[in-house]
Amino acid sequence: MGLMALLLRLARSPVAGWFIAFILAHAAFLLPAERLYQTRSLLAFYHPQPSYAVHIVLVPRRRLADLTAIGAEDAEFLQDLFAAVRHLVIQLDLEPGGYRLIANGGACQDVPHLHFHLISDVPARSGR
Repeated sequence: MGLMALLLRLARSPVAGWFIAFILAHAAFLLPAERLYQTRSLLAFYHPQPSYAVHIVLVPRRRLADLTAIGAEDAEFLQDLFAAVRHLVIQLDLEPGGYRLIANGGACQDVPHLHFHLISDVPARSGR
């Protein structure tokens, strides 16, 4: 089993939310992922097991279980999230082919840490 497969398996475990938050806050450099955008509050990288031609994951560095956990103190993350999406859509020229920003919740959320998927069925015109 490869390192990324092991990390994905761990990410789906019951204690994963705390583990993921710790890694993102203190040791993101250990993640074997190509970073596309990062700030103090956010990290964006290509999905390790993509389901689309373009499949980018955007995660807050702070522990947030899901959308309902977002509060006023997360304004910086929300600003960074939309700045990251804007930057990536422009950089990868996703506008002509279309794109979606998805947040899963409840039973549809595999990993117990808030994350967003920036996806497109059309391959990026630049970048990857």
